Amino acid sequence: MTHTELSNFIYSIANLLRGPYRPPQYRRVMLPMTVLRRLDCVLEPTKDKVLEAYKVQKAKDRDAELTDKVVRRKFRLPFINASKYTFKKLLDDPDGLARNLSLYIKGFSPEVRKILDKFEFEKEIEKLDKANRLFQVVQAFTSPSIDLHPDRVPNTLMGHVFEDLVRRFNEAANEEAGDHFTPREVIRLMVHVLFEPDGDVFTKAGKAITLYDPCCGTGGMLSVAEEYLTREGRAAGLKINVYGQEYNEESFAICGSDLLIKGEDTSHIVFGDTLGDGKSNDGFADARHKFHYMLANPPFGVEWKPEKDVVEREHALHGFNGRFGPGLPRINDGSLLFLLHMLSKRRSVDKGGSRIGIVFNGSPLFTGDAGGGESEIRRWIIENDWLEAIIGLPDQMFYNTGIYTYVWIVSNRKPERRRGKVQLIDGTDFYRKMKKSLGDKRNEMSEDHIAELTRLYGDMQDGTHSRIFHNQDFGYIKLIIERPLRLNFQASPQRIERLSMQSAFAALAESKKRKDAKGKAADEVAGRALQTAILVVLQTLDPAQVWKSRPAFVEALNAVFDEGGLKVQTPVRKAIFAALSERDPQADICREKDAQNGAPEADADLRDTEHVPLPRECPLPLPLAYGDKPALDALLPLITPACVEYFEREVQPHVPDAWIAWDKTRIGFEIPFNRHFYTYQPPRDLAEIEAELKTLETDIVRMLGELTA
Repeated sequence: MTHTELSNFIYSIANLLRGPYRPPQYRRVMLPMTVLRRLDCVLEPTKDKVLEAYKVQKAKDRDAELTDKVVRRKFRLPFINASKYTFKKLLDDPDGLARNLSLYIKGFSPEVRKILDKFEFEKEIEKLDKANRLFQVVQAFTSPSIDLHPDRVPNTLMGHVFEDLVRRFNEAANEEAGDHFTPREVIRLMVHVLFEPDGDVFTKAGKAITLYDPCCGTGGMLSVAEEYLTREGRAAGLKINVYGQEYNEESFAICGSDLLIKGEDTSHIVFGDTLGDGKSNDGFADARHKFHYMLANPPFGVEWKPEKDVVEREHALHGFNGRFGPGLPRINDGSLLFLLHMLSKRRSVDKGGSRIGIVFNGSPLFTGDAGGGESEIRRWIIENDWLEAIIGLPDQMFYNTGIYTYVWIVSNRKPERRRGKVQLIDGTDFYRKMKKSLGDKRNEMSEDHIAELTRLYGDMQDGTHSRIFHNQDFGYIKLIIERPLRLNFQASPQRIERLSMQSAFAALAESKKRKDAKGKAADEVAGRALQTAILVVLQTLDPAQVWKSRPAFVEALNAVFDEGGLKVQTPVRKAIFAALSERDPQADICREKDAQNGAPEADADLRDTEHVPLPRECPLPLPLAYGDKPALDALLPLITPACVEYFEREVQPHVPDAWIAWDKTRIGFEIPFNRHFYTYQPPRDLAEIEAELKTLETDIVRMLGELTA
């Protein structure tokens, strides 16, 4: 069978669950049963001999775990099952099936039980038995059509089957769109590009390679990468060790069972939240855990609130000695946190360095303002010359989302020709339509597409689908452009009426601190009286007069307040100014402290921003601390000429009274991927559009005529 046919067959068994289970709940039975059947198929050929040897060995040492290890070593098996049952033998006793199936599961080696426990299948056995469905399900899984022995269903094919089953169950349960599996052709592209510069490494005899995926799911990325390395390094006896962490119990169990069958160390796959949620944390926090290659497709567009306390505490306490030194992204998307985590797992350059491939959506390319978390993370990566390439993928490539995605290649050991540069590759046209869509996946990459994109990466040339940039090209200077505040003042009835809407003025009558003899709020009474007095005094000003100068209006206002014997606090004065003023481009500039030579006050409503490209000659890393409010003293001499030239050319001719607020200047980094590959499409000729509209009108009239005939 193909993986689709096998997946369809297994999924058809789920129809037996209808009634006791709703479709979104089928996964509780089908996934653990598929894993158990595969394990059973691995052990069935040697079951009788293993069981006999186990009984003999156990009589000698009476230690179950030691016996398990000895028997495994003798038969060269990654695990054994010490119970007397196989799937077929379970059917011999229908009445005791539930009890015997539980005994069968408990008979597995400790490593297997640790993995199977994540399914919590014992609960489902009892439920299936009560619903009289257990025998039918086990019988269906013993069908010759579902022989899952690795000789007949290789690990790669089995990985496809598991991913297809999980995808279907996710769709039935309407799972979070950010949690989706990476199509195998995308993984193959990542693997080819990730390993492309290191072809000679795989020919070194006895070389040991470590692979790591911090959100490994069912292990698809690790499996494809391991398969590639095994094939390329077979002649040299390349040794490959895979590591991963996964917080979804079902995915963890599937990944662990895959390692078990391949005879690999299951302790290298850790259960828990990689970022840390208070209950679990980084499973490879030990400083010894550094990896040659890392791949990941982290959940994107997903909030990291569960990990917020742990992540923020690590950021504040450990800074760059922890995982999240440069900054933190916004709470609604934690995908960049996984990249920071992976960067902390790199081998040092003197020990060979590391290469990272990670899948993102478009958000990490540009979200976040200058000086904000995302921008600072991009800045840290780019100015340290770790970002090597970004490959834009076609849309509708993933099962649970149709959005565009991007593969980032990050390395602390760039080849000489790539140093100081970043390559952007537009792969959005490299796809073919699928004959049958799978969820939201309607497009796929062929091997030719993968080969061409790998070639574009390897050639590193400017062209239609490939662009080469300097690191500085992604930096920009965010200038805040201020313009002076110009106000006129008038004590017209309309403006005086607006005073009641000012919070400071309204608050005069809201105090409840003191009570008078009649129980009324004395402060409130006094406040209302002051409100009335202020309104009366303001009405003594000439309602027709318009002051174009704030100092002149202040002088007139003080005069009527003194005449009325009123003392008005600063907050209420500001409320009066706000109510009686309007912006007027012909009015005098408002200045600080209303001094004749005081600095002009900025009008917040006229404030604007300009993005000035970071000068190529500006050295990286920048002499600038990470954070929202950096000290610019060391950087200003490097950027001022470019900013002033831009300001004089683009701003001042249009607004001569504007100025740059240097204290608010920020440095940002973004990667405007689509802008660099945008191709202008001129609008169609009007005559062509008009002709098309007339044709459509004729067709509509014809069809209406047919309906009424």
